Amino acid sequence: MDGRNRFSRCFAFLRRQDPVLLASLVLAVGSSCLVPPSAAYLGYIDWRVLALLLSLMLVVAGLKEAGAFRLVTDRLLGLVHETRTLAAVLIGLCFFGSMLITNDVALITFVPLAVLLLIQIDAVPLLIPVIVLQTIAANLGSSLTPLGNPQNLYLYSLSGMTGLSFLRVMALPSILSLLMLAACLFWIKPRPIQVPASDLAPNTDRKSLLVWCGLFVFCLLAVLRILHYGIALAVVLAAVCILDRKLLAKADYGLLFTFVFFFIFIGNMKNIPAVSNMLAGLVAGREMTVGILLSQLISNVPAAMLLSGFTQDYASLLLGVNIGGLGTLIASMASMISYKIYAGLPNAHKGRYLALFTLLNLAFLAVLWVVMAVVSL
Repeated sequence: MDGRNRFSRCFAFLRRQDPVLLASLVLAVGSSCLVPPSAAYLGYIDWRVLALLLSLMLVVAGLKEAGAFRLVTDRLLGLVHETRTLAAVLIGLCFFGSMLITNDVALITFVPLAVLLLIQIDAVPLLIPVIVLQTIAANLGSSLTPLGNPQNLYLYSLSGMTGLSFLRVMALPSILSLLMLAACLFWIKPRPIQVPASDLAPNTDRKSLLVWCGLFVFCLLAVLRILHYGIALAVVLAAVCILDRKLLAKADYGLLFTFVFFFIFIGNMKNIPAVSNMLAGLVAGREMTVGILLSQLISNVPAAMLLSGFTQDYASLLLGVNIGGLGTLIASMASMISYKIYAGLPNAHKGRYLALFTLLNLAFLAVLWVVMAVVSL
């Protein structure tokens, strides 16, 4: 009975805290009933992706602890004198920052900063539009690089694309996204402000910062296949153990296990001919459309992993799951980060937030979907 209670509590905890992890676990266990576990399961797992994800998580955590993001933010905010410029900086930090530190880290870092500053300058009405645009910016900015989000790193590794070919695929939607975000800024009225001086005091460890920047370059070399991913992971783990072991607790192990469980599920599905043929027939020639639609239901990371097992057109799938991060609140799980931060504020207008979030996301989604569909003809 105690064992059953513990299982129930664990199940309830995962359902509340990480439903995607729970879903991936259920799919992996369910599929193992059809394809019994064996040594072949080890071949399902893309160890390169897992190693790179863990390396990047730890290095980005190190950069944050060293004050790298704060240093950049302080320099930019020092140039701000009115509300529209402040909004542009806060949104731009998410768009460009997500290209290197991932969309979820960008939102975890810069959305609380936006909340703090907008409340301090008595610009509370700007909270919803700025946070919504920050979320869109992080999801779209991250699409440009293999480092930007987990599905990009996974598809980049799986497809064997070069860095240049990856950029060619995602350049047009990224440029369009930036132009649309810039257009949205015109709805924010410029009002003179002064960013509180106390928020501009840098708190950085210069020597540590240089070390973590060097390790980030090390990871980038591994992503670009110039350096073996195993060497990069070993060096990063050694550096973390020497410099700050507490960083080991900051990695998103839930995401890593989500990948493992989806690898098992996809590998099992590919070993069932009837299911494999059906999914391959469904996806073939419709990678972008299916990627967009499936992302609305299960989010873009699992959509990318599931569909990648049944197509070779990785470029179209890459477009689909990145554009598909727009739309519903769960289309990109990073969007949940912003919503939870805003919803936790006193007197939060959750309905108003969700309405504007949905309206703008659907507008961005429609434009990008139509443009990329026309270009692909």
